[in-house]
Amino acid sequence: MPIQTPICDFGKKALPFELKSTDNKIISLNDVKGENGTLIMFICNHCPYVKAVTKEIVEDCNQLKKIGISSVAICSNDFVNYPEDSFDNMIKFAEMNNFGEINYLFDETQEIAKKYKAECTPEFYLFDSNQKLVYRGRMDESSPGSDQAPTGNDLRTAIDNLQNNRPISDKQFPSMGCNIKWKS
Repeated sequence: MPIQTPICDFGKKALPFELKSTDNKIISLNDVKGENGTLIMFICNHCPYVKAVTKEIVEDCNQLKKIGISSVAICSNDFVNYPEDSFDNMIKFAEMNNFGEINYLFDETQEIAKKYKAECTPEFYLFDSNQKLVYRGRMDESSPGSDQAPTGNDLRTAIDNLQNNRPISDKQFPSMGCNIKWKS
């Protein structure tokens, strides 16, 4: 059963992290902070909601880089009970989906997901250039098995408004997907 997340806590500062990337580097928030903003995504390898939008995520992140908004993906799932989300499988998932320069980070202790109060995959947090939260929610209204193809409309609208110094609507829709698989 899909889970839905709370709506944006506007203005909340991005929380620091240092996590291992699929390139075997330790990456911090400061390493990925974009000049014009930062998109932090909680994803995983096995979730059908993530799989349904992975192509759009990669395309969007490549476009965001061109406008000074960096992107980072974090996997926080319990990999013992969900081995498809193991670090080795994260590497394979990133390669298979052409993540390229998108940092895919391993939250092995689940500490960062807990700090961000992440609840599901995929879940999107958009921060402005001052690392203040302006959007938390879904990518769009699509879901696996529906007739609705992924468009990225909700997230792209927030990004467009951020980029063009327009107000970002406080009418935001929660992320919907698989719950983060917490360790016992």
